[in-house]
Amino acid sequence: MNMKLMEFPPITLRLPERPVAGIVLTSPHSGSRYSREFLESSRLDSLSIRGSEDAFVDELFEMAPDLGLPLLAAQFPRAWCDVNREPWELDPAMFTDHLPDYVNTTSPRVAAGLGTLARIVGAGEPIYTRKLSFQEAQARVEQCWLPFHEALAKLIDDNLARFGHCLVLDCHSMPTPLSRLGGRPDVVLGDGHGTSCLPAWSNHIAAGFGRLGFSVRRNDPYAGGFITRHYGNPHEGVQVMQIELARGLYMNERQFTRKPVFETLRQKLTCFLEGVIATEQSWGARGPGLAEAAE
Repeated sequence: MNMKLMEFPPITLRLPERPVAGIVLTSPHSGSRYSREFLESSRLDSLSIRGSEDAFVDELFEMAPDLGLPLLAAQFPRAWCDVNREPWELDPAMFTDHLPDYVNTTSPRVAAGLGTLARIVGAGEPIYTRKLSFQEAQARVEQCWLPFHEALAKLIDDNLARFGHCLVLDCHSMPTPLSRLGGRPDVVLGDGHGTSCLPAWSNHIAAGFGRLGFSVRRNDPYAGGFITRHYGNPHEGVQVMQIELARGLYMNERQFTRKPVFETLRQKLTCFLEGVIATEQSWGARGPGLAEAAE
């Protein structure tokens, strides 16, 4: 394909000097580099177009490599290409041409306007001034979706080879209005209702946030996306936990600026990761969860 749409590398991968545990961190929705081509095709202003962005999440977890863990982050925005979707979840109404039969046009994400190429951002604001060509979708999948997932798959394989297991912490943020439902949780953990992560790990991660003073809810309203469903295979040694942090904890959601407490939250997240690392090193490749699951 000859279309050149990217003006910057699609991903950043920060590797530790010495890996200390079979843990990988991802930040798939924190990308904030909006290409000129994208901005010119959008009806939204420079703030509104960021409505679906998990702003600053990569910064909140930027200490990971210093702790001995890799951190994989998208640089492109979720509204441009959502790597937490199947590669071909597309809305036919967005395109000028007929979509191939292999495209998933009927998923709930597509119906909501939040497919691989989103139709809307935030609270339902339409993105585009025009319809797209399928060639544009192909270019975004090839230039954004594939590099991210190739890097993540390799990180998982490397951890399986080195440590015999892998825990993926898939890091996101959620709008404060959603985080106010039923008790305003600070953190929502998604393990696909127990399918992507063994109970021992799910319980430990929830308890780790709880010890640091965060209110925690599981799988409601976020149980995990494509990354959780696709990579989570607990009985083969791959645990995946989606972590959603309430944006109101650390940022002004209207202006997309960091609050003064940003560094305090990052320090708490450092403590959280240190606890997860210590547990992973204690449990080893199998951990109590496998014995528990076999009972």
